[in-house]
Amino acid sequence: MAGRESSVAQQLPDNTDLSIELVDPKVLRVCADPRNLPFSDEKGEGFENKLAELFAEKLQKKLDYTFFPQATGFVRMTLAAHRCDVIMGFPQGDELVQGTNPYYRTAYALVAKPGSGLEDVASLGDERLKGKHLGIIAGTPPATNMAVNGLMANARPYPLMIDTRFDSSAGAMMKDLAAGAIDAAILWGPMAGYYAKQAAPPLHVTPLVQEKSGPKLIYRIGMGVRSADQNWKRLLNRLIQENQPAINKLLLDFGVPLLDENDRPITAELTTR
Repeated sequence: MAGRESSVAQQLPDNTDLSIELVDPKVLRVCADPRNLPFSDEKGEGFENKLAELFAEKLQKKLDYTFFPQATGFVRMTLAAHRCDVIMGFPQGDELVQGTNPYYRTAYALVAKPGSGLEDVASLGDERLKGKHLGIIAGTPPATNMAVNGLMANARPYPLMIDTRFDSSAGAMMKDLAAGAIDAAILWGPMAGYYAKQAAPPLHVTPLVQEKSGPKLIYRIGMGVRSADQNWKRLLNRLIQENQPAINKLLLDFGVPLLDENDRPITAELTTR
């Protein structure tokens, strides 16, 4: 382990001193939501927590957090305020931060009960959804696709902007699905997989990869750093590249539906090859 950080650091131009960019070069300081499973929480139970632990180990740094609810003002109050140095999960192309290379690719997904006849629905244009009561987080991209396909009349919307310390729209949606108040739930892939695994019996998760109208529902997720922190970004990119199989396994353990560049599922068997 002793030579691991130096070998990574030597990949940087002129072996640049990261203390210029980081709040504390001896500490991996992570910006995170205190109550937003499966991503992160104060107890370190989320997959972004586990990923931060992996990277801290590889860098031989102490791990510390700045917690703030991931709602309006999250970036401004954490990363931009130099209270921490990395957001562990951020959509590629979001202009609020500078993104690293992506470390996973996933999609919004349809969650349905076994035997519902909706288990393999991979598009919101599927005729089997006509007349169904679908749960949807208001203001998310699949809401547009649902409107295009005439599915909003029977939809049950759940709020997008909430304080995760006190509420969970995804949790409420999954309770309604279990109770039969809705026929299926449309959720961001990592949340869909996480809640589906917790259900008894487990629910079926199908990534929506066959959309023909409305926004595409597949996204690449990387990490977010400040726009000026070029060398820190390069170091994180190197860590992502060197640890991708371990990252995939970690995500799959949490039920995240991983997709390759051809929209095919990445399985545990593929990760261990």
